[in-house]
Amino acid sequence: MERVLGIGGYFLRAADLQGLSAWYRECLGLDADDNGLWRQETGPTVFAAFESGTDYFGSRTQRTMLNFRVRDLDAMLAQLREKGAEVHPETQDMEGVGRFGWVTDPEGNRIELWQPA
Repeated sequence: MERVLGIGGYFLRAADLQGLSAWYRECLGLDADDNGLWRQETGPTVFAAFESGTDYFGSRTQRTMLNFRVRDLDAMLAQLREKGAEVHPETQDMEGVGRFGWVTDPEGNRIELWQPA
């Protein structure tokens, strides 16, 4: 059986394409090229389904949520706050899994940040 090799891309609709792209570059340090190609560090990726009524993604109209691995969650959240990003005030610790925090991008997409254990 053929299997997928990994996540090949994640695509977002944007009312302000240049502004949203700049936000991901300037606030999260996502250094994609002009075509969106980003060479990420090797590490774990989680692919999981959630109940359709979950509030975990923020708005119920948001059908998917992007999760980025980070080295230092506290430093990343502080950086986002300094840049005026909408950062969720609480974090979550999951024993053996790691720590989680959330930020909402300028177009209302909730993003999860994960510092693996």
